[in-house]
Amino acid sequence: MHAVDHLKEAERLMTVCNSCRYCEGLCAVFPAMELRRDFADADLNYLANLCHGCGACYVDCQFSPPHEFNVNVPQTLAKVRADSYRTYAWPKAFQPMFDRNGTAIAVVTAISVAAFILGFALWHDPAVLTSDSGQFYRLMPHNVMAGLFSAISLYALLAIIMGFRAFWKDIGASSVSAGSGLTLWQATKDAAGLRYLDGGGVGCYNKDEKPTDNRRLFHHLTFYGFMLCFAATTTGTIYHYVFDWPAPYGWTELPKLFGIPGGIGLVIGPAGLMYAKLKRHPDMLDPARFGMDTAFLAMMFMTGLTGLALVLVRETPAMGVTLAIHLGVVFALFATMPYGKFVHGFYRFGALALYAAERKADRPATPAGKP
Repeated sequence: MHAVDHLKEAERLMTVCNSCRYCEGLCAVFPAMELRRDFADADLNYLANLCHGCGACYVDCQFSPPHEFNVNVPQTLAKVRADSYRTYAWPKAFQPMFDRNGTAIAVVTAISVAAFILGFALWHDPAVLTSDSGQFYRLMPHNVMAGLFSAISLYALLAIIMGFRAFWKDIGASSVSAGSGLTLWQATKDAAGLRYLDGGGVGCYNKDEKPTDNRRLFHHLTFYGFMLCFAATTTGTIYHYVFDWPAPYGWTELPKLFGIPGGIGLVIGPAGLMYAKLKRHPDMLDPARFGMDTAFLAMMFMTGLTGLALVLVRETPAMGVTLAIHLGVVFALFATMPYGKFVHGFYRFGALALYAAERKADRPATPAGKP
């Protein structure tokens, strides 16, 4: 017996699809499915995270709605995928964060921003919020800023690793040596290039059933924008502590060269993904998780937007409030990172690694607890 109705429906669909196999060339899900004759919860969680939601199978399937078989693989796997984030979240006390994720993230963000504004005002004279000195560390000492954000980042990393560890163990990745170097390299290439976000080669499908490749473009802008912003923060920290070179940095220095393109990517990418989501056929999506998806995109967008705004207003009286808003948004992003859509990248990477290992071994993994 499966734990929830979404898993029961996913097993029914995989049984139908396994007897048909019309869609086996579209993506990684169907070849992985074909290695199995029955589907445990862990198998379905694996297949759901392997699915990129391109929608090609929904359009191509002769049994999709309104057929009486009602085969809707993208929507069903989207529901299973979202449930898997909750199932593997660590610590378990925070699993309810996924139930009303959009609201939870909005509340955490509001509290974080308010805390930074209030903290700046109480720590200093409130007039410092309208200072045009351009000195960030007059508002918040660098050691305090670095310590606070290092702590929340390490917590987020620990929580994500623990959740991923539970997923990795549950899907039986070690039974086919999915952690080997060649397997991880293949998964890295597949994830970095979004190999399976192409609908079998033509792109993702929308309401008009016309495929487009814009989701891949906007995913790249979002991911690599985030990584460039992370690189900017890292180089700034190295400059400060290793070379005793505090901010501000010039336009030709690495923190700016990484941070400005990264911020632009974090504005354009999430905005484009939100637009693409609104254009998608609603039957392919999980309406219950719309809040989680939009909250994630909004947080990434606000991180990029407030970071760019900070560059522009640094020498103006708006710097203090803008810095407080930016730090509050970034703090909330990291605090909620293990309990929102951000984790999908880690689970998808794990699923891609298992898929690469299964192809090499030519047999399915054995999930935990499955004989």
